[in-house]
Amino acid sequence: MTQLWPAPFRGANPVNARITIPGSKSVTNRALILAALADSPSLLRKPLHSRDSALMIAGLRAIGVGIEQAANGDLTVTPASLFGPAQIDVGNAGTVMRFLPPVAAMANGLIHFDGDPRSHERPLGPVIAALEELGVSIEHGSRYSLPLTINANGQLRGGTVNVDASSSSQFISALLLVAPATKEGITIRHTGSSLPSMPHIEMTVQMLREVGVNVDVIDGKEWRVSPTVMHGREITIEPDLSNAAPFMGAAMISGGSVTITDWPRKTTQPGDELRSIFTKMGAKISFTESEDGSDLTITGDGRIHGIDVDLHDVGELTPSIAALCALADTPSSLRGIGHLRLHETDRLQALAAEINALGGDVDEEESALHISPAPLHGGTFHSYEDHRLATAGAMIGLRIAGISVENIETTKKTLPDFPGAWSDLLNQNASE
Repeated sequence: MTQLWPAPFRGANPVNARITIPGSKSVTNRALILAALADSPSLLRKPLHSRDSALMIAGLRAIGVGIEQAANGDLTVTPASLFGPAQIDVGNAGTVMRFLPPVAAMANGLIHFDGDPRSHERPLGPVIAALEELGVSIEHGSRYSLPLTINANGQLRGGTVNVDASSSSQFISALLLVAPATKEGITIRHTGSSLPSMPHIEMTVQMLREVGVNVDVIDGKEWRVSPTVMHGREITIEPDLSNAAPFMGAAMISGGSVTITDWPRKTTQPGDELRSIFTKMGAKISFTESEDGSDLTITGDGRIHGIDVDLHDVGELTPSIAALCALADTPSSLRGIGHLRLHETDRLQALAAEINALGGDVDEEESALHISPAPLHGGTFHSYEDHRLATAGAMIGLRIAGISVENIETTKKTLPDFPGAWSDLLNQNASE
């Protein structure tokens, strides 16, 4: 039975809220991999606790890594010899299905990977092919996809691999993360015509450098990493700036202001582009310095302007931006996002279908959405088991009465309690 969540309707009643966004999924899962491959324990402060991070933790534990959670949520990661046999459930988490197989290739024994039905359809071939090129024995189907089994012999030799990462930058990050722990290091050459989500690769490179790994980047298409002993460390995980998008959007939709605490002044997270994008759409952004860092405040007056923007490098922001565009007073074009067809669902098709079902005017191209102003009405917004589709529906529901979001629980993929946080956002008064 499909569960429907009545999206809270706000209308023109301004918000006035101050919220803290949970830790970044991208940073948390990369930090877990690096900690597992270090030579001593690491402490991860303020990590994200969500379905994706839980799957990563469970996968690492399954092959021998010690991970303990403190009462405050902090994680202590203790490296150990990796071993099988093990069964790893990747769910529908791109970071888990792509980052863990190279780690498992360093174990001893058979490591079997499987996940949700949608995970079988998501691209994984470049990682499988690269590992086989590096000498790893992998049992998989003809489609180079899940399910698969790695017959690991205890080490990953390394070498030079050619990878077409046109459909996901995670293929590059997956190999970069394990490269220091290989015997010979790894040189990765991107052979595709384009490379989406470059900020996520830059995030991986920066995190490697923070643990003492030298990464040579040549023309943005080749990465060279030498064998390096990585040491355990203490790291505080940044808030997930992409997950801030719906909360920031609330100030634009209903008017008022929302303050996001601890917004990093310097970051590789793609979500930092929200500051520029939302400013162009009519919002005002300001920073307030505090003892703990910087707080970002976004202020809106309920008027949203359309935008023509290339989101190739920040595609994960598309659903939230599309929701705002559906409520804008001028047309919008969101370009360079064809790779989103291979995410948790075909996000372009899903956004077009759901907004149009509410009376919207969305034209879909292979790699773009064109959204024109149109009077919307209530109805069911289907989530396709995609967390970012679900939050997009909640955003539209602020302005349009009678919106019900299907399976809001899918937001647990990256947000522990989105319905609770959304309710808190709408009910609090930051001046109290």
